[in-house]
Amino acid sequence: MRYIMQKPVVSTIGPEKYQCNVEWRNGTFLADEPLSLGGEDAGPDPYSLLLSALASCKVVTLRKFIDKQAWDVPVIRAAVNMYQSVKDGITTTTIDCDLRFPDAKLEKEQHDLLLKIAENCPVSKILKGNTLVRTFIYHEGLEPGGKEYANKDIAVAWKPALCRHSGRCVSQLPEVFKLGASPWINVDGASAQRLSEQVLLCPTGALTIVQQNSVP
Repeated sequence: MRYIMQKPVVSTIGPEKYQCNVEWRNGTFLADEPLSLGGEDAGPDPYSLLLSALASCKVVTLRKFIDKQAWDVPVIRAAVNMYQSVKDGITTTTIDCDLRFPDAKLEKEQHDLLLKIAENCPVSKILKGNTLVRTFIYHEGLEPGGKEYANKDIAVAWKPALCRHSGRCVSQLPEVFKLGASPWINVDGASAQRLSEQVLLCPTGALTIVQQNSVP
């Protein structure tokens, strides 16, 4: 398992309703709820962020294709909205995307091809595919406990009661974490620095560093 993003998108909220500081790889921006939901409308709301991801992906995908074809299309516009309906207790979400190419002289065949390209943009594939959303909670401030695996440079504690098997450790650092092996954590399989970096990615706190000598 390798994540698409080198760094995760992080959203943090304090006591102020309902402004979130969103951190991405190259900066930050503010997200908020609209006035009708108790926010200050100081930034895009979660639905707007979701739809903007789809709209942006479609126009970028189209721009790449159009430029490759050397077609004269100065502007590409995608207007995206959504609605939900409930039938027999099942909620169905429909997202509509309206594409326009102002000032472009395109034939019907070109429109048909661009429609196919837009329908298969990466974010569309995610939304229409088999998407699994997993949520983990990190347990702060708990005693290390569990079983320790150590060498002269580093000691790692594993608390099985907190483990939710996210798969990050075994897939991202298989030299150290090997299911079915005994012991299943081989702290000599990677440098203390690399092992420490991986342990920090544990989403629940099941893995923690309890001793680290070689890494400042």
